[in-house]
Amino acid sequence: MTHPTKPRRRAYRVLGAVAALATAGALTAAATPAKGVSAAHHHGHGGRTVDVQLLSFNDFHGNLEPPAGSSGQVTETAPDGTAKKIDAGGVEYLATSLRTARKGHPYSVTAAAGDLIGASPLLSGLFHDEPTVEAMNKLDLDVTSVGNHEFDEGATELARMQNGGCHPKDGCYERGRTFKGADYPYLAANVTDEKTGKPILKPYWVWKRDGVKIGFIGVTLEGTPDIVTAEGVKGLKFRDEVETVNKYADILDKQGVKSIVALIHEGGQPASQSYDYDCDSPGAGDGVSGPIVDIARHLTPKVDALVTGHTHQAYVCTIPDPSGRPRMVTSASSYGKLYTDTTLTYDRRTRDIVRTGVRSANHVVSRTQPRAADMTALISRWNALAAPVAGRPVGYISGDIDGRGATTPESPLGDLIADAQLAHAKSLDPKAALALMNPGGIRSDLVHKASGGEGDGVVTYGEAFTVQPFSNTVNLVDLTGAQLITALQQQVSGPNEASPKILQISAGLTYTLDLTKSGAARVATDSIRLNGAAIDPAATYRVAMNSFLAGGGDGFTELGKGKNPVVGADDLKAFNDYLTAASSASHPIAPPAADRITVVK
Repeated sequence: MTHPTKPRRRAYRVLGAVAALATAGALTAAATPAKGVSAAHHHGHGGRTVDVQLLSFNDFHGNLEPPAGSSGQVTETAPDGTAKKIDAGGVEYLATSLRTARKGHPYSVTAAAGDLIGASPLLSGLFHDEPTVEAMNKLDLDVTSVGNHEFDEGATELARMQNGGCHPKDGCYERGRTFKGADYPYLAANVTDEKTGKPILKPYWVWKRDGVKIGFIGVTLEGTPDIVTAEGVKGLKFRDEVETVNKYADILDKQGVKSIVALIHEGGQPASQSYDYDCDSPGAGDGVSGPIVDIARHLTPKVDALVTGHTHQAYVCTIPDPSGRPRMVTSASSYGKLYTDTTLTYDRRTRDIVRTGVRSANHVVSRTQPRAADMTALISRWNALAAPVAGRPVGYISGDIDGRGATTPESPLGDLIADAQLAHAKSLDPKAALALMNPGGIRSDLVHKASGGEGDGVVTYGEAFTVQPFSNTVNLVDLTGAQLITALQQQVSGPNEASPKILQISAGLTYTLDLTKSGAARVATDSIRLNGAAIDPAATYRVAMNSFLAGGGDGFTELGKGKNPVVGADDLKAFNDYLTAASSASHPIAPPAADRITVVK
């Protein structure tokens, strides 16, 4: 029987010299012997080595239902070079994929690399992500690292996700049911209490089966405080990823745990958006760039594989460790659209992973396979609780308005949200002149096709919630023209130089972004106009933005220096109010042109 989630073309990565032989057909991937171990004893329970299946995914973000639009698609490239989009994701299909993949594998462990919760659609977010934790329990997830979004509601709420109990304000959502928390450990090795210096959750966990032991160390990116609200990380210290993992790898090694996997909520940018591209072309790890490459090159060789995340990208790469030996580094996109299947060949004598036996591939979580009935029941149960809120119409659109799925620095949905925030700000202060929106705060697209029974073009509360789930407020501050210019330059300089964060801007603000230049020079300062007039560095402008940006988030320290603050309504309310006021069934909102920023490439 054909594996229901097996894509037409799979890109396998095999570590070591045997890779060339396997590719040439001298050895099959499934029968590749570990170095110095005969094939006859490679898989046997009584032999020296045993294959351990590691299934992994990352950045699920509470997407229990299949993500809509481009957010729910992966790109696959055929042998002839043509690319096609495949609808993927949804926990009903992820459960089926993982359960099918485990068949025939007595040694199987499932791990994740953070951001399982936070920035979630309404079905999960409305209930503080209890539905997602419940789903992960049913998936038989064994372990996960924390990600930055696990801190959206602070360390106390994260502890509740782990340990259970009803929400301190909203209470229990169902009579007779108390949230029991995660059956799997959340690992937070590099997140410590400022007062005690100790990790706020377990730093590592050891999986055991018939004498086989594999240690897992979990960390989030050191820069988490820069991308989470100050309240969410209050009292916490986020430490260097490499130093932390190396520290706990030594501890595990001294305990006799020689096989180690690092779960790291930090990632890279692949050279191709196709999930099945060759990440090791022309050389090992050449197909990916970004922070994870430097981390991988410096992590102790005691770590045998890295499961990564954060960037929502797909890659399966071999990046050399400090000793020069190839080591697997994987990421499975986001929203449960892919999962990674990695084979770790465990040597019972050395208690370590035989690197030449490690192989890995990403697989599509196809929506053509059967749905997992228990997940369908879970979704139905929570949907019934959410229905009175989720299905309420809040506006109308005439076509898809891309946000997360946009391929340009400025997105149509970003423009719409910025306009909505400016409109709300003007209701608070008529002097409000412009609005800025962080791109990472836009979590989805607005899709014209109906997601339920609401009808095409109808935007429901639930769909708007999915776009803006963070419960930020719309804030007004005074900024000088010079500060505004500096803030625009911070999009492409300082901490954002390597991976620019282009602010979405309200109507009337225009400028040129020259990507042929580097650093702050990418923003052509003499091109910045507000309603046709050049920005006066000495003048004061009333600027709207969400509370995250107003706190200096995403590296926009200049925005955190605003004066005379006024706190407005929840950003989702501002968005919904704007959609309602600006549209009707007969006069829907057309997708904005996204032409406020002129991009030079």
